[in-house]
Amino acid sequence: MSKRNLALMGATIVSIIYGVTFTIAKDVMPKYIDAYGFILLRAGGSMLLFWLVWFLMSLFNKNENEKIALNDFPRIIASAFFGVAFNFLTFFKGLSLTSPISGAVIMVSTPMIVLVLSAIIMKEHIKKRMVLGIVLGLIGTAFLILYGKSIGDTSQSELGNLLVLVSAISYGFYLIIVKKLMNKYSAFTFVKWIYLFGFLMVLPFGWSQFAIVDWAIVPTTIYWKIGFVVVISTFLTYLLNLLSMKELKPTTVAVFMYLQPLFASIFAISLGKDTLSFVKVGSTILIFSGVYLVTQKKS
Repeated sequence: MSKRNLALMGATIVSIIYGVTFTIAKDVMPKYIDAYGFILLRAGGSMLLFWLVWFLMSLFNKNENEKIALNDFPRIIASAFFGVAFNFLTFFKGLSLTSPISGAVIMVSTPMIVLVLSAIIMKEHIKKRMVLGIVLGLIGTAFLILYGKSIGDTSQSELGNLLVLVSAISYGFYLIIVKKLMNKYSAFTFVKWIYLFGFLMVLPFGWSQFAIVDWAIVPTTIYWKIGFVVVISTFLTYLLNLLSMKELKPTTVAVFMYLQPLFASIFAISLGKDTLSFVKVGSTILIFSGVYLVTQKKS
């Protein structure tokens, strides 16, 4: 299997994990821990994992001891802000106020954001088929949110949806900023720093909410769900995303966001929290068509 196909497979796995995460994270907050406290747990746990794995790898691989140039730290700090701190704070707070499928659907605005940012910042040429693919994906997700039944609703869902959109914009900036670091260093060399700075940025927001959690009354299932979000939804997905972006353009990686509402719907339906309809089937076809057009590589 080619490196590109492996990268596409990795991006698909990330979309599946994220799609499941919308419902799992919603089960944890705000009932057992508020959004910012959960973010502190996610950022802190992932930071420890990245530093631990880097340390173990550096014992056997001298390449993992490469130094980061001082002039690259501003880019690392910017990546930490847009990819961890601001992205996590707005996304999880938004998700705590809206439904999982609504949050998943809104996140698909990221490919359009990255497309515009790539054209402006990276002077990247955008092919007509890529634009068509993004439009098809947007139509599919629009039908999904407008005519598909969502999981739950709250009086603050509009604010929640707005915060998730802000999170999507933040993540779009991250995908553009981090690309140069990936071309220059191995993944663990800079990701551990991104999460360290990101953890320090979210610490003032999340500590008070984290400190008041009564862990004695938290069910065992919730502990497992928190572990899933930290280890699988954060640590593993960031690694897979970084590996994918070594072979794919930011616009290509971002378009896999279109799969998230699809997988979020499938997971919700499997739990009996949603129902299947012709709208969802039609949206699925449009979403997959959009992903195909954007990821297709001409010989």
